[in-house]
Amino acid sequence: MTESVDAQDSSYAAARLRLLNQEAQSGPPRRAALATLTDQWLASLATEAAEATGTGGYALLAVGGYGRGELSPRSDLDLVLLHEPDGAKSIAALADRIWYPVWDLGLALDHSVRTPAEARKTAADDLKVQLGLLDARHIAGDPALTSALRSAVLADWRNQAPKRLPALHEMCQERAERQGELSYLLEPDLKEARGGLRDATALRAVAASWLADAPREGLEEARTRLLDARDALHLVTGRATDRLALQEQDAVAAALGLLDADTLLRQVYEAARRISYASDVTWREVERVLRSRESRPRRRGLLGRAAPRAFGGGPATPTEQERVPLADGVVELEGEAVLALSARPERDPVLPLRAAAAAAEAGLPLSIHAVRKLAAAARPLPVPWPAEAREQLVTLLGAGESTVPVWEALEAEGLITRLIPDWERVRCRPQRNAVHRFTVDRHLVEAAVQAAGLTRRVGRPDLLLTAALLHDIGKGWPGDHSEAGEVIARDVAARIGFGRADVETLAVLVRHHLLLIDTATRRDLDDPETVRMVAETVRDTSTLELLAALTEADALATGPAAWSTWRASLLEDLVTRVAGALDTGALPDSGDRAPTAEEERLAIEAARTGGPVLTLHAETEAEAEGEAQDEALGVELLLAVPDKPGLVAQAAGVLALHRLTVRAADLRSFDPIGEGPVALLSWRVSAEYGALPEAARLRTDLARAFDGTLDIESRLAERESAYPRRRGITPPPPRVTIAPGTSQTATVLEVRAHDAPGLLHRIGLALAAAAVTVRSARISTLGANAVDAFYVVGKDGNPLPESRAREVAKQVEAALR
Repeated sequence: MTESVDAQDSSYAAARLRLLNQEAQSGPPRRAALATLTDQWLASLATEAAEATGTGGYALLAVGGYGRGELSPRSDLDLVLLHEPDGAKSIAALADRIWYPVWDLGLALDHSVRTPAEARKTAADDLKVQLGLLDARHIAGDPALTSALRSAVLADWRNQAPKRLPALHEMCQERAERQGELSYLLEPDLKEARGGLRDATALRAVAASWLADAPREGLEEARTRLLDARDALHLVTGRATDRLALQEQDAVAAALGLLDADTLLRQVYEAARRISYASDVTWREVERVLRSRESRPRRRGLLGRAAPRAFGGGPATPTEQERVPLADGVVELEGEAVLALSARPERDPVLPLRAAAAAAEAGLPLSIHAVRKLAAAARPLPVPWPAEAREQLVTLLGAGESTVPVWEALEAEGLITRLIPDWERVRCRPQRNAVHRFTVDRHLVEAAVQAAGLTRRVGRPDLLLTAALLHDIGKGWPGDHSEAGEVIARDVAARIGFGRADVETLAVLVRHHLLLIDTATRRDLDDPETVRMVAETVRDTSTLELLAALTEADALATGPAAWSTWRASLLEDLVTRVAGALDTGALPDSGDRAPTAEEERLAIEAARTGGPVLTLHAETEAEAEGEAQDEALGVELLLAVPDKPGLVAQAAGVLALHRLTVRAADLRSFDPIGEGPVALLSWRVSAEYGALPEAARLRTDLARAFDGTLDIESRLAERESAYPRRRGITPPPPRVTIAPGTSQTATVLEVRAHDAPGLLHRIGLALAAAAVTVRSARISTLGANAVDAFYVVGKDGNPLPESRAREVAKQVEAALR
């Protein structure tokens, strides 16, 4: 008998070695062949052992990865020996005759001996055991034992799913915190890291519960790719390791027939992202299903911890089941951003970006069904993009941390590369630099996330956010990535609809995004030539402030080693010196432009009638920016009214009541007929939802606001209580500063804040409460950011003293918090 067993062992070992050395057979076929070969060997061992020991009523099961038929070259053999309760006396001898030959061949073995009742109890107590048994497969012995246990375990799993799935999700989250994101690690653990094989197995377990299922498209291919990489890793190292170390990557790539290690990592990252995205979608669906089963309110998230409202935490109330508007064609439903019933993506090419921006702004995940419908039905954007599309992209980028999951959802369905074709070269591209935490594409998104927190420092947040997204777009091309990136940035900026001047600025930012940090850390700042060189490169202070903010965002997105207090101080010193050398320019004074004939006509009529006079007409981008553009940008509202304190607040409040978003505005005051000043407001507005209001209704409400019969504050508060806006992000706090030397005739207050309905109304109220007169204003909304400049004077008509100006700035800032 012993000689027979030894012969079987030797035959198996030789056949196993031949199979592993066959280069022509790899991947799933080899894993399946190895599992079949091992099944046959173990079945022979078990059969002969049962005959020798006289044991009956047993079954040998493969569980875990072996149960799924996924044997890698150095995988453990996960085995369970089942037996009837009355067979306990001989089962130990049977087990020895199976386990020892496995150990003798040097194979790793994870084994247990249990009755069916013990197996079920252990599974109930140990989630990992239960997961392994879900993949149980019969090898030898009584098939009825195996079938009965499988049925019982699956029934237990489905019955206990409301309790077990939250525990499984928590286990996955804790593992991700320990191991990190597989798709961004230079030396990833193919099994344990987030997006690895463990998560793929968890998705199988969720599907087995019948409560939810993962999006299947591409998922099996992703899992297969990770298994193939692990097989090659085992063969290259000769060890049972799941960590893809740097020194092994070239050999693993060669074993897989890939060009180089970067190609290997890129494929691994793509697979991990697919699994991660499927996991996010699946766990949201589990949360939704479990929440719907709740019969009583709960305060904690159903997955075992307090979950954010934006991601499904808390009970489902009737209000939460309603479709709450987020943007035109986009609503919130059950904790996700979904398409409105009236949405027509085939007629609305901007809808993908509008939906993404709305979801990110609200801190909501974008429904996979919405993303897939957009990917399938949305028409390509015209080139150059219409202004709304560009603004929605900027809003998406400016949403902070909420940008990342929404961006990943778009990318998972191919929408990002459709919008920005050059993105394909940086997608999942590894960075072989220990300083970098992320792949190139995720680094660019992370840079935009960091830039969103710095938008209050710059006059053009839209350019900062776009430059952050594009600054490393040249990586993957031959030569200096900054030089290549400049060329690409010009193309992308023109494609998405920026004007010529802005394209040039973005090109400078991308080309020189390393200039400030390299100069600050590598050059003598006391050398006049250092400052001269930087000043000649950036050319103006507006570009300098953008470049400084981009430098910080880039460093913060890179990793802890790229940014420090010392580096920040060096950068600040350099920027201060260069700004001084550039001799800071001034904002344009309000009296620079004479009124047009139409503006003068409206002002004269307002002066004679004493009431508001307005006109509405469509404004094209060619009119707005001096660039050729076919697409309409919005509507221009020209309003003339006798000047008086509080005018800005009242007019802005009426626009907010009519759900009009102010994209840009200009306010000037002059006396057209010598009977008193008339305020002339030129607003560029767009409807927040639906169609624009009728001009007659708008004029009526403006007249009521100006004569004090319209309670704007109460109306705004009433609307907000009826449709509360849910903000899943915490934007940077507002900032109000004084721009010294900008004007000789007024004090200029610069207000940078997160755009929201009624923001301009609140600013106007705060200025009126501070007893200052707004002589003129420059108001602009860039994405989700308001960047406003107010030219104010005191009661004597002169600029405010410095101390008084600081006091007013603090009052306005406090009113906006």
